[in-house]
Amino acid sequence: MPHAYSEIAFTPAVRAEQQRFGSAADYAARLSPDRSGGAELTAREVAFLTERDGVFQATVSETGWPYVQFRGGQPGFLKIIDHRTIGYADYSGNRQYISTGNLRHNDRVSIIAVDYARRKRLKLLGHARISEDPDIIALLNRDGGPAAERAIVIRVAGFDWNCPQHIPVRLTDEEAGAEIARLRARIDILEREIALAPGRGF
Repeated sequence: MPHAYSEIAFTPAVRAEQQRFGSAADYAARLSPDRSGGAELTAREVAFLTERDGVFQATVSETGWPYVQFRGGQPGFLKIIDHRTIGYADYSGNRQYISTGNLRHNDRVSIIAVDYARRKRLKLLGHARISEDPDIIALLNRDGGPAAERAIVIRVAGFDWNCPQHIPVRLTDEEAGAEIARLRARIDILEREIALAPGRGF
């Protein structure tokens, strides 16, 4: 079967634009019946998603407007249930319930997960189910975390790794701290080597 993400995303209008700008031949193989993949998460996607401390999630309103929201938490807040299913605990925020209302009407969801430090980006398309089952909420809620209002369980329809071009390099506080510590250790080594060099010293 064709690559799952491309089969969904490459609509006739998209293919027309690819044809217009000369990239249709480059992407044609993704729509070949002989091509497979893009639906079941592999070890690579599982590791990438569980390391993220936030993702961007898009839903669609009943009036057709897209709505993008940032969903975040400690790394691991996004749980891998199986190779086609992911989920997270949904907490009380500003109580606008835009994403929740959108998903009650249209279960389609799009997620972009980004690793800014390594300039990697993963896109997901799926169908989301809102659950208020205490057992499912408990499964997805982190230990010692606040009480979640609901759980969002997403059945993956397709995923695709995106080009790193234009992704800015940014570090989390933890990543920046680790990099500073590494550089300080390297400076200490260099200073000792200079101090011990013949005819050199501070």
